[in-house]
Amino acid sequence: MIKGAIFDMDGTLIDSMPLWEDCGRAFLSARGITARDDLGETLKSLSMEQTANYLRDAYGISETTSEIIEMINGMVTDAYQRTIPLKRDIAAFLERLRQADVRMCVATATDRPLVEAALGRLDLLPFFERIFTCSEVGAGKDRPDIFEQACAALGTPRGETVIFEDALYAIETARRAGFRVVAIADDASAGDEARIAALSEQYIHNYEECEVNSL
Repeated sequence: MIKGAIFDMDGTLIDSMPLWEDCGRAFLSARGITARDDLGETLKSLSMEQTANYLRDAYGISETTSEIIEMINGMVTDAYQRTIPLKRDIAAFLERLRQADVRMCVATATDRPLVEAALGRLDLLPFFERIFTCSEVGAGKDRPDIFEQACAALGTPRGETVIFEDALYAIETARRAGFRVVAIADDASAGDEARIAALSEQYIHNYEECEVNSL
């Protein structure tokens, strides 16, 4: 039985990936700039700070990194505060983990104000001891820093700590760092399904499929 669980947020706890797939393109369009066809694929593995730096450098945006982050957060804040739904069966699954005394935290590329807005509205915050964001850690999920810091904060052995993720690049990072992974299916990662399934201890389409006692 596991002792710790580290949850990604977007695409794992909440169904928000469609919003992020369009936000970079919308940001550029508002400035009269046509995005390249591969923009969504480029941005999906970047933290917020990395996204802002990429948009500034690749498209000649004049604003600073912090200003771009503020603008993008402003574009998506209303959805996080009002409309983004939970992933199917996640609340009941978190309760089962809590009943089993599994310690839990969040490790996400999304900035803290949006995390707290969404998880607070959806009544998930009480399940988690800590929230870790890539911006605060200073590294994206292409590096294991956020997972390692989260695991250290939980105080659980790496081999008894499972990372719940939906994105291939983050799953690859977690596995290279020696973590166990349960992958959650999401439309944004559909093209990577075979590779994700091969890397993961379990590949689930909803949390009813994941039995606590099997972890």
